[in-house]
Amino acid sequence: MPPGYHGCYLRIDLSRGRTDRVPLSENVLRQYIGGSGLGTRLLLDEGGATAEPFSPDAPLVFAFSPLVGTPLTTSAKFAVVSRSPLTERVNDSLASSGFALAGKRCGCDAIVIVGRASRLSVLVIDDGEVRVEPAEEIRGAGCPATEEKVRARLGADYRVASIGPAGERAVRYATISHDGRHAGRGGSGAVLGSKNVKAVAVRGTQRCESAYPHELTELSRDLSERSVGPATAKYRELGTATNLLTFNRFGALPTRNFKTGTFEEAANLSPRELSARHSRVRTSCVACTIGCEHLYEVDGMGVRVEYESLFALGSLCGVGDGGAVLRASQLCDERGIDTISTGGTIAFAMECVERGLLNEPWLTFGSGEAVIRAIDLISRLEGVGQLLAEGSRRAALAIGQGSIAFAPQVKGLEIPGYEPRALQTMALGFAVGARGADHNRSGAYEVDFSDKVDRRHATLDSVRYAIETEDRSALMDSLILCKFLRGVFADFYTEASDMLRKVTGWDVTAGELRETARRIVAAKREVNLLAGWTREEDTLPERFLTTPLPGDPAAALTHDSLQELVTEYYRQRGWTTS
Repeated sequence: MPPGYHGCYLRIDLSRGRTDRVPLSENVLRQYIGGSGLGTRLLLDEGGATAEPFSPDAPLVFAFSPLVGTPLTTSAKFAVVSRSPLTERVNDSLASSGFALAGKRCGCDAIVIVGRASRLSVLVIDDGEVRVEPAEEIRGAGCPATEEKVRARLGADYRVASIGPAGERAVRYATISHDGRHAGRGGSGAVLGSKNVKAVAVRGTQRCESAYPHELTELSRDLSERSVGPATAKYRELGTATNLLTFNRFGALPTRNFKTGTFEEAANLSPRELSARHSRVRTSCVACTIGCEHLYEVDGMGVRVEYESLFALGSLCGVGDGGAVLRASQLCDERGIDTISTGGTIAFAMECVERGLLNEPWLTFGSGEAVIRAIDLISRLEGVGQLLAEGSRRAALAIGQGSIAFAPQVKGLEIPGYEPRALQTMALGFAVGARGADHNRSGAYEVDFSDKVDRRHATLDSVRYAIETEDRSALMDSLILCKFLRGVFADFYTEASDMLRKVTGWDVTAGELRETARRIVAAKREVNLLAGWTREEDTLPERFLTTPLPGDPAAALTHDSLQELVTEYYRQRGWTTS
């Protein structure tokens, strides 16, 4: 087995009370590396593409990578892979924390959980030995409280991934939380909850060696130095929240359920204004030199602020009260739900109320208190929260009356903070995305903000750029490295091959890694094909294809123009369209 790997995964069957160490061949590891790639391969091998997401047979995969545990900056990451209960398509959520380091030290390259515990439980993995402990006393606890209580019981050296009350109640976009970070999108927390697992606690001592440790140390030092250069300066200084005013200036900030691309109160949500009203500290993920995390104090607690949360709970819902947006984000983190899907579903409901399609008169655009109340109801499955816990697509299908036309989703996954009509290469990335509308699996917005394309008029020349960003993301998510490093690399594939060689000893080339990236993208498509995907899913809601962006009539998409791009995407991928 090459350095960097243990050569097996832990397969834990909760129904049978059985744990197996399943060998992983060197060929599989080289072809899929780790993270999203390896997780997707294991999902296919375990039959997860056809198992219903909440069935005991459905596998939930925690996948590590050969870079985990090395001195390479941003490498303490893991992927959670499953069939999504929100989209019923492939879902891979990534996160950084000490859970990745401790999980890999349990002597495995991945953990696959199947079956269902007989009662609410904590799954404990101690150096590869597995046991299940009761968790009834923490039923209903929020994510931070759950992790604190589990560590108090087991010991401070355990790292804990947990679900909040939303995951227990199968909210379809519930998250898995750990150390204040989240495997956020697509509902992996609901899948873990369906297995009656409140938390997974890991600790271990089994480290992997590197093939060329001295060379790796030198490479790591150089990468760390570059990681604090100009390419990441904005993330260190203000975090991703700095994007909000930029997007607003370009008319690409989704506002009031994507009815417009500018928000008149955007300045109230800017880092400068938030910092004036709330004390702020900067922190880092484990094993990261960038330091992009910005915590704002609200009610004596630190709230992690990201652009996507500000957009989803702020401008998308028409809320310009920064304090209310921070409290809403804090509540999402505590209850364990994805802020993007939460905001998208609430904003959709607000428009339904505005149109007279939903009788919840309190749920109106601009009300921060309404957003907070809705989050509480969603996490409790009470009142209208029971409907909204299903996500905007299912809610629209239940409401009917043509509301699916403005439900802000692709394949059931709510659209993140990029207005598709103003960023049309990104519109293609959303439409063809394997897990739905996703800015982390397609970096096509970078192309739109460059001089390579006309962001308001995508052409067939735009397609290759969209594919390039999707392939690069697939490889970064499998190595796994933080995407904030992307601007640091002069030649990503060449540098990635050098990293992998120094860790594993493989004589891997940049060309091979390009093929690996395409293989991983194709594996995700294979999951979706087996899960029932059809070509009709590769589109955007009708709102984006029939109405130019208000205030920017040049920003217009049509069904035909988008499908021309999608067809060219499939041609360049070498895939059939059925």
